[in-house]
Amino acid sequence: MADNKPASSPRKGLVEVFTGSGKGKTSAALGVVLRALGHDLKVCIIFFMKGNYPYGEKKTLAHFPNVTLSIFGGLGFVDPRNVKAEDKAEAKKALEAGREAVLSGKYDLVVLDEINVAAAWKLVDIEEVIRLINDKPESVELILTGRYADPKIVKIADLVTEMVAIKHPYDDGVQARAGFEY
Repeated sequence: MADNKPASSPRKGLVEVFTGSGKGKTSAALGVVLRALGHDLKVCIIFFMKGNYPYGEKKTLAHFPNVTLSIFGGLGFVDPRNVKAEDKAEAKKALEAGREAVLSGKYDLVVLDEINVAAAWKLVDIEEVIRLINDKPESVELILTGRYADPKIVKIADLVTEMVAIKHPYDDGVQARAGFEY
């Protein structure tokens, strides 16, 4: 019987982007995280703009020994029409943490959750994000999530998935539910 294991050769890390107006960008990234953990890979997740909000994935992922979480941002949401200095400072710290994680040699997979939004709202410089992608070691898988992925990032990424909003319960007044939306 054939062995279905992949050949043991150095892994080529790709750049993946999950973007679009539909639900599921972070969930898709976390699906890849779960798969990576199943193969004993080391994972770092940098949460941009999610602060101390009680997202269920943070609590769960903290139990895995191969996962490092870094959480940035305040408790409230960032208003793109009124970006505060502290919003930019937190996003800058998140990008620095992401750069350190990607270049450290400690991780097989690094997720930069909501970095696309942070770049679109000018909390971080898109050119710094592109520099990080270009400086990424070949073996590191890098995932960028969030709406508004910059066309420059889309062009250099290896995989881009756009979630399209077709129907959402918010449209009918259903509020975010613990365990499903956060």
